[in-house]
Amino acid sequence: MNTPAKISANPLFLRDEELRQGIEMLFYAYRDFIAEPDAILRRSGFGRAHHRVIYFVGRYPDTTVSALLDILQITKQSLSRVLGQLVQEGYIDQNKGQQDRRQRLLSLTKKGRELERQLTADQRARFARAYRDAGAEAVEGFRKVMLGIISSDEDRDRFKNTTGIPR
Repeated sequence: MNTPAKISANPLFLRDEELRQGIEMLFYAYRDFIAEPDAILRRSGFGRAHHRVIYFVGRYPDTTVSALLDILQITKQSLSRVLGQLVQEGYIDQNKGQQDRRQRLLSLTKKGRELERQLTADQRARFARAYRDAGAEAVEGFRKVMLGIISSDEDRDRFKNTTGIPR
């Protein structure tokens, strides 16, 4: 009987110490990943919730408020506060939907695109460096690990195509 190599390999990576180390590395990576954006956000009087909204509206122009709520998994009240501030300060535009006039389609203004560029410049550089150093096989392994950590099938399905555009 042919047993796949992955199953027959000694699963030392599943030991408690290895799992704890992975969790710890994720904490350190996240801390460093958000350090530069946090500094930029503080200067603008914004927080991480603003960063998430700016990022996803920039990533998916003309996204609806309901799609953004699905992605962020926050309450309407929380999104309303953050989104209201970003609209009021000229970072995000809201337009009515073409088919459904009740829909609010969100997109970044020029000012919002510039802030998003500043917030993600260091993050993109970190990923580029890490991907380059790790190589293609490791990058594919990283994607598999990240998809395995994501809880919902719907969220994992966003990455089955190359764009990940929310429906």
